[in-house]
Amino acid sequence: MNGNKIQVFVVSQQSLFRQGIEHSLSPEDDIQILGATEVNDEVLKAIDNLPPDVAILDIDGPSDSSLTLARQIKQRLPNIGIIVLTSNPNDAQLFETLKAQAAAYLNKEVTVDQLADTIRRVAGGEHPINESLTNRPKVAEQVLHQFQELSRRREAESYISPLTPRETEILDYIAQGYLNKQIAFKLGISEQTIKNHVTSILRKLNANARTEAVVLAIKQGLISI
Repeated sequence: MNGNKIQVFVVSQQSLFRQGIEHSLSPEDDIQILGATEVNDEVLKAIDNLPPDVAILDIDGPSDSSLTLARQIKQRLPNIGIIVLTSNPNDAQLFETLKAQAAAYLNKEVTVDQLADTIRRVAGGEHPINESLTNRPKVAEQVLHQFQELSRRREAESYISPLTPRETEILDYIAQGYLNKQIAFKLGISEQTIKNHVTSILRKLNANARTEAVVLAIKQGLISI
């Protein structure tokens, strides 16, 4: 973060919506809007030149260009937290948003306070999107089935390696919403060691992201919420 302010970039096809977010967040002392634009070829260049802490993407529109942009941002700059806003939240869209590695998935009916709070959480490394799964078990079930279908198509080992006791302990903390830094403090080991364990967990569970690893581990009875 630049100084004490969270740097935010807003992307929406609707200029009035972009202006509305900028105006709504302007009273927040710890949040600064770096820029706002529609989905176009210049977005990635702008983000490359001045990376924000958080990117807000409005995915309402005739195509999935905003989610494609989300995937491109995460590939180029993994540390940017992405908040997806939609006027029609649904299971299929939630799944695609998870695949794009967004940190949060919000209905446009959220209040300014809720949006500001989510920005702060995402800037701090949290993934509120996980709550969309833990609060909606049927969605978690559907997401898991779709992840499993994808896994079958991957050229990967069919055997899922068992986790070590330490990896299970770390994954349990991840499921509870702990960040790497907090887990490291809890266990009295370095943050880099935690990162190494997380990499191993994702590989063993054949998962692309922490959220997917948690869902898989719950279903397999490796951890419980």
